[in-house]
Amino acid sequence: MAHYSGRDHSELAKTGFFLGLALFVVGTGSELVGHAMFGSLPQWENTLFFALTMIGFAIGFASPFVFGIVMPLVE
Repeated sequence: MAHYSGRDHSELAKTGFFLGLALFVVGTGSELVGHAMFGSLPQWENTLFFALTMIGFAIGFASPFVFGIVMPLVE
C-alpha cells in the first residue's frame, strides 16, 4: 500500500504513548512524593495530580489504537 500522506503513524503512536506515560508518571509520582514529604496537600494540587494521571492514562491508552490501528485503516 502506498504511503500518500506525510504522516508517520508508527511515530505518532509511539510519541503519543510515551507522552501519556510521562504524564501518568509525573502525576502519580508527584502525588506519592508530595504526600510522603508534606503529608496533606492542598486540594488544587490533588486535583492537578489526579488530572495529570487520568489524562496521561487516556492519551497513553488511546494513542496506539488511534494512530496505530484506526488512522492507517481510514487512509
